[in-house]
Amino acid sequence: MQERETFPKINIKPNYRGYNIDILSAIESRAMTVAQIKSRVTPMTYQVTWEKLPEDYPLPDEPVESTSHPLLAAALRDNLEFIGLLTTKSLVGSNLGICATVNGQTIVKAPDWFYVPKVFPLDPPQARRSYTPGVEGEIPVIVMEFLSATDGGEYSSRPIYPYGKLWFYERILQVPIYVIFEPERGNLEVRQLRSGSYQILDANTEERYWIESINLYLGVWYGTKADRTGYWLRWWDANGNLLLWGGELLEQERQRVEKLESYLRSQGIHPEQIL
Repeated sequence: MQERETFPKINIKPNYRGYNIDILSAIESRAMTVAQIKSRVTPMTYQVTWEKLPEDYPLPDEPVESTSHPLLAAALRDNLEFIGLLTTKSLVGSNLGICATVNGQTIVKAPDWFYVPKVFPLDPPQARRSYTPGVEGEIPVIVMEFLSATDGGEYSSRPIYPYGKLWFYERILQVPIYVIFEPERGNLEVRQLRSGSYQILDANTEERYWIESINLYLGVWYGTKADRTGYWLRWWDANGNLLLWGGELLEQERQRVEKLESYLRSQGIHPEQIL
């Protein structure tokens, strides 16, 4: 009688499919050798197609997790407008569904923030209900998720439907940069796609990360904007200069005008009389 292999505790890797009730039963009953079981398991494959969602497609209606999240997203967009990275041919999305059809099933993930350099513009007054790469523009070059107390999916590598967020961005969309930010503590992780999988990047000496696709550094800044005081994500240029928000630029200009007026008065000139 042929001696069977000793059965250790078997964990089938999550990136495999093809095992069925018969194989699972065989594992439990020790009726098959390890080699026989492996021969029945085939690698998981993904057939990804890009199909625009129908107008009446029911999108997930998930509430915003925190009042901070919209403010963080708006602040990131603010700078891109001022330096010309946000035009009619680009797209910034916040809680906007990114769609793909995987093995015939429609997948929709709505990151807290993402940026696409080139999209096909919509004719006004049309607005996007979702975004499908391939048919509407390029793959996002950067996707961000903001952690909250109810965090549960930002690190998920679930390889089967409906797919974890990290897995979807890494394996399905293949987004070059994936950012996970914890606003309450200011923790920031930046992952870069290398050889098909995400690798965590190291920050520079200023604790900032170079995002090559948009030629900017990303880092954490503590301060006040609008009615929120706390940690923010901000952009720095290639020379290490902090990019100012619109409100900061206005305040800077106001101070410049006040100094000029003060100087004119010191010279006996009344600014209000100058046309």
